[in-house]
Amino acid sequence: MKFKKSLDLLLLEASESGELTLKRTLGLGNLIALGVGGIIGAGLFVRTAVAASDHAGPAVTLGFILAAIGCALAGLCYAEFASMIPIAGSAYTYTYATMGEVMAWVVGWDLVLEYGVAAAAVSIAWSEYLNQLLATFDIAIPYMFCHSPFQTSLDGVQGIINLPAFLVIAVLSLLLIRGTKESVALNIIMVILKVAVVVAFITIGWSYINPINHTPYIPQNMGEVKLMNGEIGFWEHITSGEFGKFGWGGIVSAAGIVFFAFIGFDALSTTAQECKNPKKDMPISILVSLAICMILYMLFGHVLTGVANYKEFETVGKEASVSYAINTYMHGYHWLSILVTVAILAGFTSGILVMLLGQSRLFFSMSKDGLVPKVFSELHPKFKTPYKSNLIFLALAGLFAAFVPGDVVGDMTSIGTLFAFALVCLGVLILRKTDPDRHRPFKTPLMPLVPILGIAVCVVMMYGLGRHNWERLLIWMAVGLVIYLTYSIRNSIVRKSQ
Repeated sequence: MKFKKSLDLLLLEASESGELTLKRTLGLGNLIALGVGGIIGAGLFVRTAVAASDHAGPAVTLGFILAAIGCALAGLCYAEFASMIPIAGSAYTYTYATMGEVMAWVVGWDLVLEYGVAAAAVSIAWSEYLNQLLATFDIAIPYMFCHSPFQTSLDGVQGIINLPAFLVIAVLSLLLIRGTKESVALNIIMVILKVAVVVAFITIGWSYINPINHTPYIPQNMGEVKLMNGEIGFWEHITSGEFGKFGWGGIVSAAGIVFFAFIGFDALSTTAQECKNPKKDMPISILVSLAICMILYMLFGHVLTGVANYKEFETVGKEASVSYAINTYMHGYHWLSILVTVAILAGFTSGILVMLLGQSRLFFSMSKDGLVPKVFSELHPKFKTPYKSNLIFLALAGLFAAFVPGDVVGDMTSIGTLFAFALVCLGVLILRKTDPDRHRPFKTPLMPLVPILGIAVCVVMMYGLGRHNWERLLIWMAVGLVIYLTYSIRNSIVRKSQ
């Protein structure tokens, strides 16, 4: 028996609680602004240099295109779910209602990678940019106190703890406990600020591009050369340790890495009940915001790898690559570096806050369903927030931020989110078969081609992230399965009621 929530009962309960009485005030322009604001964030400034230096070189721009295509395919599937079940919540909620408890658990546990682990990844980048800002005032945090124990400086100094990354998570978690939330005006300012920084860097940096840095545009991979010459087989090539290190395979790997920069577009789907015309505006806003960001991202990657050679990012720059490029090559624009750093820090801060908020709310819903302990849904007597959940994730995300390198955390986030998107695409296919008569205000076009391609592109990008990230994902899901089998099955509210 497949234990799942009744769609009709879920919508009725939501209606009675007032969730479905929200005013439909969001037009197409509002949705596009929300989409662009949600997408542009840590990933662009943090992951671009890593993807270029280790995998694709200047061709990181092609990686952005592949990542955007994967997002668009998944986004169309997301839009169908959101228009069909337009209630507040995440992919976990409607997966529970459509595919049953086991898949809901998989999605919910997987989303911890998108929210909790991503918060840690962004906080590590926040620490790097804080160091850049302090350096302009001749202040420096000792390397050992702002890096993971698994990192060593060029001078041989080993990290102990990334203290700034831990502290920003702690402060924002405490703010969430008090019920602090950003106002609409502040969100708009953040969007304008982030977009302005990207546009300013592209506009000013364009004249500092050195064409030599873009030659060759796709650095050669010797494994691919041997494959083309018939010296090795296809399987031998893709299972070798050289796959994904430049060449066309490097572009695939880069796509999986810079995919982190697109995380956030799916938040649009949760606004379906507030759209004036969700059937038309939801898919258009998702595709247009992705197109705008893809163009900005391609131009950004083109300028960054043109101003500084991608090989430099192997040893210097790291997460603070934009500031490094400006300070090293764009002489006379030191002020831009400072403004960029301040704007990025502000954007990172809002991003961490939203991720921690989403994580606590996700586990709040799972706790109400009995799949995780009641402690995650206990509200503060005064502030009416899930304060114990916030404190638990302060500890968990804080430990990741303090002791795990940023590239490891970022790639875990990417592979987890890609897995969730693939499941969303699969869910649309399944539901078309199991409940074909359900009213769908928006239908994913070109069925079943779009969801099948969505699954394929997501899996290809997941493969490009390499064996180690697959191992981490499997370990993560195995831990989740143990929790489900030992706790969730026995405490599930839905199971007890059926």
